[in-house]
Amino acid sequence: MLRWDFVDDRLRVTDADNATIVVEGEGLEVADSSPGINRPVDETVVVTAEQLRLPHAVVYASNLGSGTQHELDPHGEPLSLAPGEYIVDIDTRIKTYLRFSGAATIDRTDDIETVVVSFPERSRLVLGFRSRHEIPADTITVPDSPRGLASAISHLHVSQKTTSPDRSYPSLRGHPPRIETGQTLEIPSTVTSGASESGITITVPPRYEDLFVVAPLAYYLQASVETSAHEPARLSIEGYDVSVPLPSMPALEGDVEQLLRKVFFLDCLVRNAGPFSTSLSELDVLESLEIDSDRLYAGTIGERLASYLEIPYETIEHRLPDWHLSTYVEAGPDTVETLPFLLDRMSLISMPKWSELCEQELVERSLDDFYRSGTADTRSGGQIPSIDIVKPELQSGCVHGWIADGVPIDVFKSTPEAYQNRLQYLERWSDASSIAVVLNDPEMAGEHESVAKIYRERADALPIELSVEESLTTDELARVFEAEHDFVHFIGHCETDGLCCPDGTFSTSTLESCNAQTFFLNACGSFYEGLELVENGSVAGAVTLQKVLNDHAVKVGSMFATLLVHGFSIERAMDLARRRIMMGKDYAVVGDGTHSLSQGEQQYPTTITMDLVDDEQYLLSIECYSTGDTGSYYFPHADGNDNAYLCGSPSRLLLSADELPAFLSEANASVIYDGDVYWSERLSENFESS
Repeated sequence: MLRWDFVDDRLRVTDADNATIVVEGEGLEVADSSPGINRPVDETVVVTAEQLRLPHAVVYASNLGSGTQHELDPHGEPLSLAPGEYIVDIDTRIKTYLRFSGAATIDRTDDIETVVVSFPERSRLVLGFRSRHEIPADTITVPDSPRGLASAISHLHVSQKTTSPDRSYPSLRGHPPRIETGQTLEIPSTVTSGASESGITITVPPRYEDLFVVAPLAYYLQASVETSAHEPARLSIEGYDVSVPLPSMPALEGDVEQLLRKVFFLDCLVRNAGPFSTSLSELDVLESLEIDSDRLYAGTIGERLASYLEIPYETIEHRLPDWHLSTYVEAGPDTVETLPFLLDRMSLISMPKWSELCEQELVERSLDDFYRSGTADTRSGGQIPSIDIVKPELQSGCVHGWIADGVPIDVFKSTPEAYQNRLQYLERWSDASSIAVVLNDPEMAGEHESVAKIYRERADALPIELSVEESLTTDELARVFEAEHDFVHFIGHCETDGLCCPDGTFSTSTLESCNAQTFFLNACGSFYEGLELVENGSVAGAVTLQKVLNDHAVKVGSMFATLLVHGFSIERAMDLARRRIMMGKDYAVVGDGTHSLSQGEQQYPTTITMDLVDDEQYLLSIECYSTGDTGSYYFPHADGNDNAYLCGSPSRLLLSADELPAFLSEANASVIYDGDVYWSERLSENFESS
């Protein structure tokens, strides 16, 4: 689902997940016709221009006549295209294609932030756009039986747009059909007719736990899933005499993880034999393994899998990108509806296991005078909710989700409602993000002013409507959460009865519905109030588990606000923000922590860990990934770098003290340096003045 508008020579395209691309051109004209573009797109637009300016991206052009492909060197000469018929692939947050006939020059601006496509004269051009995130088109109904769920899982891959290795690109994997429970199995004809016959079958015992664990592998392999109480669990490929035994739970979790990570990684490499190749740093793996990528790219899913299975996991384990997401789910009829959302994010799925939290991991502080405690008479002596916290046993993953009982640390605590709520917001269009900042504690005016300034500054680049409120009553605060806000930042106190207001406490459980898409309740012990917001309509939000110090709340709140409006997901923003304080585990996320409020300048949120090597050099480790874009790649823009890297694979740069300020000012990234977290542009000022 895409929409576009055209104002003042600027074509602005936005998808349902708030990803945006702006195409500019002096004298740009837009026509009404929408021809095809020979690429999988959601929308096409005909424009007339002599020059187009697009956001920073990896760019390559394909000559449709000769089949020749050209890639724009990020640090070299402009790309000059002789007269011909071309499709230019521009890999932004919304996948963009440009088709034209004739000659053209493709270049970047000096700051590398803009791609410029120039033509000898005004030309008729076709722009095609494809959203990376989609609303599920169909719904599968399953009865309360493992066999029925196996049939549903066998059809969830219907949303994938190809059977080739290109499905490792996130833009070619649509959202799987929804699952709901009912009396009988019902699969729409549009789903059964669209499902592929890969010849791959996964057989497991008829238990929900086994089915949940194998679901991500089955979805990606486009495999059929069968249940058997008598036959051993296995993965088989029709026509290839392949039958791989699978262990019983819990060992099944490890085997599925290894199989999925290996197959997905090798597909990301083999796909470079197709039309969308790029200079990945990991491509040398193909040569070392003597893989014929041309043959495998043209082969079937079964043929590729049979070849991949011959490669021992240990030979490539050290080259695998970090997996982005693992979710721990209490498997059963009550959680089957979450599966399509987890598969859309390509999450690994495990059963929740935990232990009691060691006292050393969550230190109880006793300096009550320094806690964020109330000063008004109506709040003095108030008690915050008591929360029993557990320590989850975590598997592979940069981000971890929890859909089970208990209050875990180091993961976001989600619910089935969070994912259903997200679909409602995808369909709720607005011209600007609505952000409300509420200050209900005069002593926290510092955080209030800081975050309001951050949101106002960001409004220069993103359409943001900001409202700032102070000392709201219970009724007034209720209206804030009932209003259609994209983000509510509450600064104040929380007690056992709810969020503190001048006239008493407001319990979020009293809301008939919550229309705040996301939130931050920066108040002591706000976990349960935040969870109620999710169950009443929100997608995700940040909360606290215990009492927090005032100065700590300011540090976390201001950094969280910065990261959120620069495209970081709720969980990633909180994970980085809470690193600024010693008691970071006091902060947590409820709801779908993979959800993002907005889009940043970088295609994918980037984090840089910076270390001083000596007086003249700094080592920068660049980490780039997004839980919604698994399989993408990024290109570190620094002199001497010619390679792209798969998201999840860190890249490293060695910069001199003289080079560092300019790099940081243009990086648009979070930076971990000297025990704290900074925004790169602000950190660059420190080095410019030193």
